Amino acid sequence: RIEVAMGMITSATRMWLTKSVKGFEFKNEYSNTLEYQDTKQLGLYVHIPFCRTICKFCPYCKEVYHTEKMNRYMDYLLKEIALVTEGQAKKEVSSLYFGGGTPALAIDRLGEVIDSLTSHFEITEGIGIELHPSNVTEKLLQKLSDIGVTKISIGIQSFQDKFLGILGRKENRFETMFDALQKVSFETVAMDFIFALPNQTFQDLQKDIEVAFSNGANHIAIYPFIDFGFLESGIQEFQKKEKRALLKQITDYCEERGYTRDSIWTFSKDGRASYSSMTRDNFLGFGASATTCLDEIFKINTFSVEEYINRLQSEQLPTSLTLDFTVRQRMIYYLFWKFYSMKVDCKEFQDFFNQDLKKIYGLELFFAKRIGFLTERDGVYELTEKGAFYYHHYEKYFTYDYINHMWGTMSKEAFPKQLNIK
Repeated sequence: RIEVAMGMITSATRMWLTKSVKGFEFKNEYSNTLEYQDTKQLGLYVHIPFCRTICKFCPYCKEVYHTEKMNRYMDYLLKEIALVTEGQAKKEVSSLYFGGGTPALAIDRLGEVIDSLTSHFEITEGIGIELHPSNVTEKLLQKLSDIGVTKISIGIQSFQDKFLGILGRKENRFETMFDALQKVSFETVAMDFIFALPNQTFQDLQKDIEVAFSNGANHIAIYPFIDFGFLESGIQEFQKKEKRALLKQITDYCEERGYTRDSIWTFSKDGRASYSSMTRDNFLGFGASATTCLDEIFKINTFSVEEYINRLQSEQLPTSLTLDFTVRQRMIYYLFWKFYSMKVDCKEFQDFFNQDLKKIYGLELFFAKRIGFLTERDGVYELTEKGAFYYHHYEKYFTYDYINHMWGTMSKEAFPKQLNIK
């Protein structure tokens, strides 16, 4: 009942903010050319969808690793990059992130991908990659450093066996990882955790945070557990009141320790380290399930590795679905991810859309300030603690609807005819 009610609220909010009853209509159509040359603040993302074992809580596109299949996939990943960049001038981009899956399984091919991309793009803010804790050895970290990786994010989830067991993860001995992190340095060493697991307490999370920051991390992400329906994880979620109390304890503790909150879920130890593949204004995505967001379109590649390869064999991009943004939809997408980073700058909005944020959403921003969700200073709106929680609460249901509907369908159909996210 709660999911139905919140679904209705998120739909009503979307209609109000976009001034349209029209949902996000994804169609099975695409262009074989992506016009990205004039796009501002462009980033890059590459998806490697292979894992040695499949985690039951993870909604991302992945399949069990086989060396031969992965190498074939990597060949066609390079083909996709070549098709997208053909005839294009070299362009400056902010960053490159590798996600998955477990990208480190392709360590001997990642240098080829980076070389291909850097021949067409000038990366100004570094290269990041997601790692499984079992990947983190001195040898692997040195290889990553040698090919230009500057940021790593390690999916710890928990240092405690009782919670790893709930998530279906094998027990990990982390000493090898800690030792490797002392020997090979990176600009950012992020560690990811999940909170709001059954019987988890603030003391459990406090312990994880301090173990991370004491053993090489300078950035952490603490994401709430979400039980996506199509995964059937069987894990019981926290109630709203309990989750809010736990999030407040985490936030208060980190701020008391002098850690800088740089998004809804992330904290930096020194205020300089950062890791986020989601908060770029625009991005090109390569690989199965990768998404591309440009000024006027959002597209998503097929989740099927075989169909991804088949499409590229015919010299066609592996796009499964495309959304043509209305202006208001693009504004809401922009604001959604800007507020994930806690702040929205009116000047940046003006630069991006050539429109005044306060003229478009002045009434909504006024009421958000009045009810304590936002503060404003010098044209910058910032989420309060209350606002950050309700952003999370709203984001949970919007993300749940999007991922359950979109990813649930695309994990079964390589090229759906259409999807409508209301």
